Amino acid sequence: MTANTLVNSKLVCVALNDKSQLVALEGTFNEAPYKKPPTQPVLYYKPRNTWNVDGAEVEWAKDFAGNDVQAMAVGASLGVVIGRETCRVSQAEALDYVRGYTIVSDFSLPEENYFRPDIKGKCLDTSAPVGPEIVPADTIDNPDALTVNVLVNGEQKSVFPLANMQRSVAELISKISWIMTLQPGEVIAVGFAGERVPVARGDKVEATIEGVGTLTNTLGGA
Repeated sequence: MTANTLVNSKLVCVALNDKSQLVALEGTFNEAPYKKPPTQPVLYYKPRNTWNVDGAEVEWAKDFAGNDVQAMAVGASLGVVIGRETCRVSQAEALDYVRGYTIVSDFSLPEENYFRPDIKGKCLDTSAPVGPEIVPADTIDNPDALTVNVLVNGEQKSVFPLANMQRSVAELISKISWIMTLQPGEVIAVGFAGERVPVARGDKVEATIEGVGTLTNTLGGA
């Protein structure tokens, strides 16, 4: 069964979960209007129009005038697939609610507002492939020990060990479950490398996690 058939209702993404990114932005966070780093997970949605599958083309974005945008970027994350209704669970029990794991790629416009992810930049059609499959939770001993790699046209462009996340998989499930009830088949993309990878029309992008799989997509051509 392919992963997209199991995405139900919500695909929740976690921003600002890369420790090195938080350190690099510390000065910015301490400026007005925020004056401090975020104290809770920064979340955004990839709505249904963004959902896509392994092997499919990702549309190149257009601006409000219908012209092709000049730049896009991609990040990749471990996708945590919820197995049963999850509401206000503790961190200690959070992983018991996981059905399995997959990969989420997030193609978007480059962004500078880190506290409030850009709706237009994040909600592009076909911009959130999920796959290639869902591996059972009991096949992954420790999701926080996994590493997410991004390759563009066969060249490695990003390596993100999940051990470098500010918040662990279990902590995120717990915290999010106190914000919203999660239902079976819903997916959390738990964290992306702080530096998104620039991409161009026609690029082949592979997001890979050992033990989970390789998610492959191509950007729309000129």
